[in-house]
Amino acid sequence: MSDLFDLSGKVAVVTGASRGLGQSMARALAGAGADLVLTSRDASTLASFIEELAALGRKALPVQVDVTRQADIAHMVDAAMEAYGQIDILVNNAGVNIRKPSLDVTWEDWDTVIDTNLKGSYFCAQAVGREMIKRRYGRIINIGSCTAVFGMEAIAPYAASRGGALQMTKSLAAEWGQHGINVNMLAPGWFKTGQTAALYANKAWLEMITDRIPLGRPGRPHDLDGPVIFLASDASAYITGQILLVDGGFTTGATKAIV
Repeated sequence: MSDLFDLSGKVAVVTGASRGLGQSMARALAGAGADLVLTSRDASTLASFIEELAALGRKALPVQVDVTRQADIAHMVDAAMEAYGQIDILVNNAGVNIRKPSLDVTWEDWDTVIDTNLKGSYFCAQAVGREMIKRRYGRIINIGSCTAVFGMEAIAPYAASRGGALQMTKSLAAEWGQHGINVNMLAPGWFKTGQTAALYANKAWLEMITDRIPLGRPGRPHDLDGPVIFLASDASAYITGQILLVDGGFTTGATKAIV
């Protein structure tokens, strides 16, 4: 049974892997046996992480990529193919958020969020998908959020990007299943990251969110280890076009009963 989760001999591309959940998921994939292509807008920020992975016996190739630049995406795929000759897994993690009341969102704000989270993810999937189709095998994991399925104030462009990415996931799954490619979305709930750190500094907000999570706490990076390995591995061979919400039950809409 454990062989279902074994990623030995696989190559995973993880975008936005210099910190936060992207780095944590890359670490989990390496622990399951995968070699890696790691991207960041500043490749030098990956140096210490690559040393860490080398100590585990895993290969890791750093590539400087801005996912809003098509040339960077093409270079990412070329570098991966030159180094490894294959790409088995893509974790579309690079993302950005701009928190503003909707009346204050600028044209440029909208483009920044949509171009990174939705357009960037699509064209990374397209570029990697071309190579996966040749080998008739692939696992594409689009990292979304719970805002793919519910709304939240002051992040309308972000929610739109995640909702769009979910529909993109379903469409690519429908089109590429015939080529042996599974496409799914992994959607974390409330995790403390660089994007959400300011919220976590608000004690009242944190208490409110925790009250709505049935498991009684926000997420921790390791909570994504099992889900990302599952979607990257043969354990999920018959699952495609789906969203896996890793949110402690937040999207149940639960609140504590008043008794």
